[in-house]
Amino acid sequence: MVETDEEYAPGASDDDIAAHQVTSRRAGRTVIRSRARETADDAFNEVRRTWEDVEEGADGTITGTIDSLLQQGKRKRTLKDTTPLQRGIIRHLILILDLSAAMTEKDLRPTRYLLTIRYCQDFVTEFFEQNPISQIGIIGMRDGLAVRALRKEDPKGQPSLQNALDMARAALFHAPSHGTREILLLFGSLLSSDPGDIHTTIGSLVASHITTTVIGLSAQVAICLTLVKRTNPHSNPQKHYNVALDEVNYRELIMRLATPPESHTQQATQSVEDSNASTLLMMGFPSRVTDPKPSLCACHSRPTTGGYLCPRCSSKVCSLPTTCPACSLTLILSTHLARSYHHLFPLQNWKTVSWSRARSPAHKHKLRCFSCQNAFPVQPTSSTMSTTGAAADSASNQKITSRLPTKVAPSDARNAESASMEPSNVAFRNDNTTRIRRNEDQTVSESGRYECGTCGQYFCIDCDVFCHEVVHNCPGCLSREESMTGSEGEQQQNGIGAREPDGTITYDGME
Repeated sequence: MVETDEEYAPGASDDDIAAHQVTSRRAGRTVIRSRARETADDAFNEVRRTWEDVEEGADGTITGTIDSLLQQGKRKRTLKDTTPLQRGIIRHLILILDLSAAMTEKDLRPTRYLLTIRYCQDFVTEFFEQNPISQIGIIGMRDGLAVRALRKEDPKGQPSLQNALDMARAALFHAPSHGTREILLLFGSLLSSDPGDIHTTIGSLVASHITTTVIGLSAQVAICLTLVKRTNPHSNPQKHYNVALDEVNYRELIMRLATPPESHTQQATQSVEDSNASTLLMMGFPSRVTDPKPSLCACHSRPTTGGYLCPRCSSKVCSLPTTCPACSLTLILSTHLARSYHHLFPLQNWKTVSWSRARSPAHKHKLRCFSCQNAFPVQPTSSTMSTTGAAADSASNQKITSRLPTKVAPSDARNAESASMEPSNVAFRNDNTTRIRRNEDQTVSESGRYECGTCGQYFCIDCDVFCHEVVHNCPGCLSREESMTGSEGEQQQNGIGAREPDGTITYDGME
């Protein structure tokens, strides 16, 4: 039998026994039981008390809470900054992946490496969906080298940030001046094994007008922060350098980079001739042809029966967008240009509709979504609303009381808590009860209706997400006759460019 230092303590409670120290002579060390573990568990429960967000409805189920959480997630994706800004629609992006041994860690499930590969596949698909006339390249950092061809090999060795940046700069060196030059670095290590001075490489990136965005997986690294600050002098470093907190936050950080970045003034470092030379860009819009007999295409030298003819030299290419191999003319479709320009005139966020506005005489006839024609939810009865409000009020009272000292009365605690909160977090009901709402709850419409501020039509949450993420136009504004002859400011607020008197639409100086 293994000898221990434990002694029998009559009348000891379970907590005292759990906190007792046990020394194993065979192991040769002291195992301290779970006082520290209890402290860690308390801290974990303090941060992640997700069960407090679940409220039981009047029917005794939590279906309403689940639907509300789903709507919050959908609504959060659509609430973006819709300020019209100058953005680079022709992007040249180099994606640098960390393939070192640090990517084998399992703090992000299943591993950092496998999760990064999965998210990068989704990012590339979303990147070309929103930037069809842009280009992307991929570089890996593995075993102290920078590799172009990514093979299915396990992560190994240490990363070399300098070698990867030099290779990315060489790939972006010949990119035209009218497009952006960007580097996206997914860095999971805490060090970089470089053959030379990396600050010289960073200076070369600044001279080449290359911007850098870094997403860390371990912690913030000083050299990455220096890289971001020097390559983005006009932006806040927090916008270009973030550390992923979990799997969901990691995906959000990557996918938000599919939107083109803001174009800051680079004319301060460029000459006037260089800045004026990139104001106009010649593009060709080829037509689809089908030959009765196969003929060789100019891009792959393969016999094909269909393709697109270059409007300048009549060379045939297989797919678009591309560059004509014969005359170097950029060949695109009109739909590609339209999908790229929606970032310059984003669709404005739709407003939530309260029950009082939904049942007003001017809007009570809008019982279905204008886009999908699905019926809106029916307003609950007053008894149900009162019961739900009282239950939520009681739950809020219990939460506040449990976080305050025992000598403070619940009524005084409620007044102190309400006085310390911002007015935007408190909503007053008609039955004189006060409900404490989180900031994310205010983004969800209680009536399930979302109103376009220009056409005044009501839409459901699914159509809200679809119109803001896929269509980028309001069906109500497009179906109105006034949207074709309306004012310029009204059209720009709904994702439509300025319309000239002759009927042409102008996007940032282009027709």
